[in-house]
Amino acid sequence: MKINKNYAALNESYLFSTIAKKVAAFQSANPDREIIRLGIGDVTLPLAAPVIDALHSAVDDMSKKETFKGYGPEQGYGFLRDELVKYYAKRGVSLDSDEVFVSDGAKSDIGNILDLFDKDNTVLVPDPVYPVYVDTNTMAGRKIVYAQATKDNGFLPMPQSDVAADIIYICSPNNPTGAAYTKAQLEKWVEYAQKNDAVLLFDAAYECFITDDAPHSIYEIDGAKSCAIEFCSFSKTAGFTGTRCGYTVVPKSLARDGMVLNAMWLRRQTTKFNGVPYIVQKGAAAVFTDEGQAAIKQNIDYYRQNAAVIAAALDECGTWYCGGKNSPYIWMQCPAGMKSWDFFDYLLENEGVVGTPGAGFGTQGEGFFRMTGFGDAEKTKTAAQKLKKAILALEKLTN
Repeated sequence: MKINKNYAALNESYLFSTIAKKVAAFQSANPDREIIRLGIGDVTLPLAAPVIDALHSAVDDMSKKETFKGYGPEQGYGFLRDELVKYYAKRGVSLDSDEVFVSDGAKSDIGNILDLFDKDNTVLVPDPVYPVYVDTNTMAGRKIVYAQATKDNGFLPMPQSDVAADIIYICSPNNPTGAAYTKAQLEKWVEYAQKNDAVLLFDAAYECFITDDAPHSIYEIDGAKSCAIEFCSFSKTAGFTGTRCGYTVVPKSLARDGMVLNAMWLRRQTTKFNGVPYIVQKGAAAVFTDEGQAAIKQNIDYYRQNAAVIAAALDECGTWYCGGKNSPYIWMQCPAGMKSWDFFDYLLENEGVVGTPGAGFGTQGEGFFRMTGFGDAEKTKTAAQKLKKAILALEKLTN
C-alpha cells in the first residue's frame, strides 16, 4: 500500500499546538506564575441567554416522541437556512436557501471544499495566512503560490497580472492581520478571478466585527456569485467555538468545467457529512432573533473594546500595528527588530503574556506578532500594560 507522502511536507506540529506545548512547559516550571493568554482566537464569554434558552428548548424537543429529531438534512434545517438568507438580505445580498449549507464550522468546510477541485489546480494564498489554507492544499499535493502581504501594502495584497491561479483564498477581515479589504479592492479580486476562470474561497468568519464600510460578504461585489464560495461561522459571531456551527454559501450560478459547484457540494455533503445536530442549529437560529442580535452585539463590543485597549498601549509605545478596528486581532511589529518566536519567548518568560508569533503564519509574518481581543477584559488591561512594559524595556536595551 501507499501512504500520502504529502504529509511529510507539513510542519511537524500545527502552530497552535506548538504554542500550547511551550506554554504548558513554562507553566510546569513556574506553577505560581499567572499566564494571560491572548494568543489563540478562542472566545471567553458564555453563550448569549437567548441561545441558551433555545438550546434548552431543543433538548426538551429531543425528550418527546412527537418533537424528537433523528437524522436531519445534511445541508441544514430550513429554519436556520432561512434565517441566514434573511441575514444576507439585510446587506442587499439575495440568496436562495438551497445555496446555504450549514456545517460544524468554517475550518472544516474550508478544508473539505477542496474535494471539488482537481489536485492539479494552482492555489494562491496570501502570506501571512491562516495555516489551514496552506496545510490542506499541501496534504493534497497542490502547487501553492503566494501573494505577499507586507507592511508596505497594509497586509492587503492585490492581484498580480503575472501570477495565474485556479483557487484563490481571501480572508477579510483577515486572520491573522486584522486588515479588511475595501469594496474597490475586492472588485479587483473578483475581476482577477473571472479573468483567470478561478474560484475565490472567501473566509468571512470575522465579518461581524466590521465597523466601517468594508464589505461583510464577497457577494456585495457585482459578479462574485459566478466566481466565489463564502465561508462563515458562529464561532466568533456568537461564541460557538465549543458548540460548533458554521455555514458555507455556494451560489447555483457558479460553474466550472461543465460542472455546477452547488450540486457538487450538495453531493459531497450528503455522502460524507450527516449534518449539524438539531440542538445546535436551534441555538444558532436564536442568534437572529431581536434578543439574540442585541445579546451578541454586547459580546462583540466587549471584544472590540479589548482590542482597543491593546491598540492604545501600542500607540503609547509608538509601535506599528494594523487590525483592531474591523477585527478582534492586533497585528503588531515586534519591538527592537526581534524575530517573532524570540518575542514570544521574551513576553512569556518576563511578563507571563501569550501571543502568537507572526512567523507561524508564513514567511512575511516574521518580525510581527498577533494579539487577540478575545480575552477577559480585566486580564486584557493587565496584559496591555505588561506588553507596554516589555516593549519599552526591549527598546531601551537597543537604544
